[in-house]
Amino acid sequence: MSKEFRRQEGNVEGIGFLPGLAIDTVIFGFHDSQLKVLLLEYKNTGLYALPGGFVHDDEDVNQAARRVLQSRTTLSNIYLEQFYVFGDLSRYDPTPLKAIMEARGYIPPADHWLLKRFVSVGYYALVDFTKAIPAPDEISDTCNWYSLNELPVLMQDHQQIISKALQTLQRDLDQKLIGFNLMTEEFTMGDLQSLYETILNKKLIRAAFQRKMLGLGILERIAKKWTGGAHKAPYLYRFISDKTFVENN
Repeated sequence: MSKEFRRQEGNVEGIGFLPGLAIDTVIFGFHDSQLKVLLLEYKNTGLYALPGGFVHDDEDVNQAARRVLQSRTTLSNIYLEQFYVFGDLSRYDPTPLKAIMEARGYIPPADHWLLKRFVSVGYYALVDFTKAIPAPDEISDTCNWYSLNELPVLMQDHQQIISKALQTLQRDLDQKLIGFNLMTEEFTMGDLQSLYETILNKKLIRAAFQRKMLGLGILERIAKKWTGGAHKAPYLYRFISDKTFVENN
């Protein structure tokens, strides 16, 4: 990514990049009833932001998003979905990017392509944050997981982007559940309910949740989980193998 930024920074006209188009990725991390989001802190600026990037003129937009995702987490072959385009005029503010470049000792000309208005395509992913390796780059002090209720102040409209991504994740959870690949091969209904409660940020009624999940037709019951007392052992479930959930991108 350091070479990538040098290619952007020293390229006043933005040759090799699609003009006016950016990517912002909301990478949610789930594990053990915790939901977090991955953020960068830019060096010597105090600025926090979502992992993002720009589209090379020889790659697909979805390929660019995957490149950004893999560079920040070292993960590949995970669910990534385009969820919204952020293009309000009010989001335009060249000040943060100017500060990031100046913190590196580079004073950009006023007509530098990075200081112009961008429309951003938003993507979200949901990963097991214990399997990801957050990777800062040459212009970032840190790349870390933050709890959703303890977020720092974010640059531009990145708080709005996170809120929109979370709404989309919550709305589509039933349909995308298998694609997220967050459950072990076999799991209890309680394990699944914990995932839902964490993402939805609310408690669910056990019986109603079980009826709903069984009604989706994506689970099969396979055995009881041995706990030492057979009468208290919960059933184990797995996703029905021929039920496929394919990414939109």
